[in-house]
Amino acid sequence: MAENKITRHPLPDLSIPEMRHEHADVNVWAIGKVAIALILVTIASVFLMFGVFRYFELRENAGQEPRPAGASINAGKLPPEPNIIYNENEAGNLQQIRRGEEQLLNSYSWVDRQHGVVRIPIGRAIDLLTERGIPPRPQSEAGVAPRAQPEPSPQQEPSAQQDQAK
Repeated sequence: MAENKITRHPLPDLSIPEMRHEHADVNVWAIGKVAIALILVTIASVFLMFGVFRYFELRENAGQEPRPAGASINAGKLPPEPNIIYNENEAGNLQQIRRGEEQLLNSYSWVDRQHGVVRIPIGRAIDLLTERGIPPRPQSEAGVAPRAQPEPSPQQEPSAQQDQAK
């Protein structure tokens, strides 16, 4: 194997003017080639992106029906009701919605008469929950019941029972 020898070059003597600068210049032709290639790639990318966007635009417009020649768009015309962009009576509409919500929360009514499901006021529902408590969830057959601590058997040695008690 070849031995790696580190060759040490002596530091230049800066008192000599010829040792204060590089004698070989930068390769300007190589830097120029890289700059020209970079400019060409940038221009090609711009044209490629223009072509891709044009393709997407044509593809999007192909599925739309052309507008009739005499059709004009009136920018001042509002869309038909319900208009969520411009609502003259927004405060009144909000109050009407809130009244409907309050009625649902504070009144009795049938949810499903055939199955006997009723709606009760929320205050009454809270009172019933505090009286009865929240019913436990039904355990599924696949669910695992929590394990209980094993009780010491009478056959164990007395010293083992004392150790468990500690």
